[in-house]
Amino acid sequence: MLHTASAVPCPPADRLDSVSALTDAVSDFAARRNWGQFHDPKSLLLALVGEVGEVAELMQWTREGAVAVELGSGDGAQRIRDELADVFLYLVRLADVLDVDLADAAWEKLARNETRFPPVNGV
Repeated sequence: MLHTASAVPCPPADRLDSVSALTDAVSDFAARRNWGQFHDPKSLLLALVGEVGEVAELMQWTREGAVAVELGSGDGAQRIRDELADVFLYLVRLADVLDVDLADAAWEKLARNETRFPPVNGV
């Protein structure tokens, strides 16, 4: 099955939110464009940092209380959505190139953080 807007394969319904399905799709996307030659860890990290900078740019001169308002609807919402997606896609690709199962690593880190940072009393 294909998404209507692109040639990127759509994963089965039970895997739409799966990091592994997304990793496979991003890897396939890069392979079909012969981008592997450019996707060394350093280059991917620099691209990731650049995308994080674009997220920061959307908030740079906005008062703290207004960020959610400006980026919560309309053009601002689409722009932040696109930039966060770029950050996520580069992170997924970097993890893949470094052979890191990003979902497993995140769950393991969250479990370690449960011990490192105990809950606040009453919360």
